[in-house]
Amino acid sequence: MQSELEEKTLTIGEKLSIRRFQKITGDCVASYIHGGGRIGVLVAADGASNDAIKEALTNVAMQIAAMNPQYLSRNDMSADELAKLREITEKSALNDPASLPKPILNKLIDKAINDKVWSDADIATYEEHKSNMQYLFNFLSKEAAAQLAELALADEANIVADKIFNGLVEGRVSKQLKEICLMDQVYVKAEDGKQSVAKYLAEVAKANGAFTVKGYVRFETGEGLEKKNEDFAAEVAAQLQ
Repeated sequence: MQSELEEKTLTIGEKLSIRRFQKITGDCVASYIHGGGRIGVLVAADGASNDAIKEALTNVAMQIAAMNPQYLSRNDMSADELAKLREITEKSALNDPASLPKPILNKLIDKAINDKVWSDADIATYEEHKSNMQYLFNFLSKEAAAQLAELALADEANIVADKIFNGLVEGRVSKQLKEICLMDQVYVKAEDGKQSVAKYLAEVAKANGAFTVKGYVRFETGEGLEKKNEDFAAEVAAQLQ
């Protein structure tokens, strides 16, 4: 790499150094460069290795470049990470009462009315529009919605223990895992728009020999420089004082 750096230095007149690198190995490795070098991806797999499998890995590399998954699969997430994801999802649901299951929402509304948490105006609005709960929050005041969220958070222990609420949370967590875990993501070239990356690779393996994706690397220009940019701006400001 030294000779490459020296050549680039002579070309642009600026000294260059390698800021980061990562090595990845496997029986079959494929690469993909996007945007003239803005994003680079390597994907490695163990097992069978042939042109069809390398093509599949290249397709997966394109997927990684476009979708930027955080994990290879949900199995790569620690118990703490999964617990944190669930906790955030629970809090988000409690803070958005309009999205809560109807039995839970109805209990919160009953409490808001019976305990005089809501204003008379919001109670009247509810009575007028309760026949169409789907649009109720379009008419309630922001204060009324916030008060329901406060009631939900105050009763968090009981709501979290509710099976219906758990079903809602599990669904939302699963949806998020499909976004951040490569194998759970919808394959971008799926003809049915539903096939996951894992199922796509399983089809390729069935026709061309068993293989397993063991890892990937995704580098994007500028990653990790945000803090350095901030420090540079602060340094310039200090010099001007």
